[in-house]
Amino acid sequence: MTELVIPAPAIPTIPTSTGGAFPVRRVYCIGRNYAAHVVEMGGDPNREAPFFFQKNPNNLDASGEFPYPPHSSDVHHEVELVVALKSGGSNISVEDALDHVWGYAVSLDMTRRDLQGEAKKAGRPWETGKAFERSGPIGPLQPAADLGEMNNGRIELRVNGQVRQEGDLNQMIWKVPEMIAFLSEYFELQAGDVIMSGTPSGVGAVVKGDQMDAMIEGLGTLSVKVV
Repeated sequence: MTELVIPAPAIPTIPTSTGGAFPVRRVYCIGRNYAAHVVEMGGDPNREAPFFFQKNPNNLDASGEFPYPPHSSDVHHEVELVVALKSGGSNISVEDALDHVWGYAVSLDMTRRDLQGEAKKAGRPWETGKAFERSGPIGPLQPAADLGEMNNGRIELRVNGQVRQEGDLNQMIWKVPEMIAFLSEYFELQAGDVIMSGTPSGVGAVVKGDQMDAMIEGLGTLSVKVV
């Protein structure tokens, strides 16, 4: 075994409802996967090929706090269902896709919307707007074996007790098996990969002191304080 020249960084993990920790390899995020959100972001809601961007594995954070990031004055919340894979491969069929799922969780894709907007206009990548420190608040993963298929169920986000986002998982343009199958055509998926599955309409800004409560039916509530 080759000797490391610096200490190996810690493996990012997500807590689970079973008491263990899920090691994270990659984080894939699908863009504009609810028709109403496509419209509010200025897009065409007709079903087109999905597109993905990535967060970093260590962006996922289960602390219950979201530190307001620097270099932005317009940080938005996006509540999302997370899908965690226990196995992978290439060219996975839609019919076999759910066999690769370990579990699901509630998450937030926090976004520096002003920096993302600047990147879009310039035709540049989105990392400064999407992949910053602790930009993925997340709740504990719950085993798919206990939940079954997450095809429907209410998804919502409240800020300071007021509903900001609401919808149903059945409104996703690309369902979980389709996302897995599509991704596996372009990437070799592996155990530890995580997919953030898009957000319903109603995204909006938060400020320091705000309390965010994200809920998905069957997965409970993720409570996060903006600090």
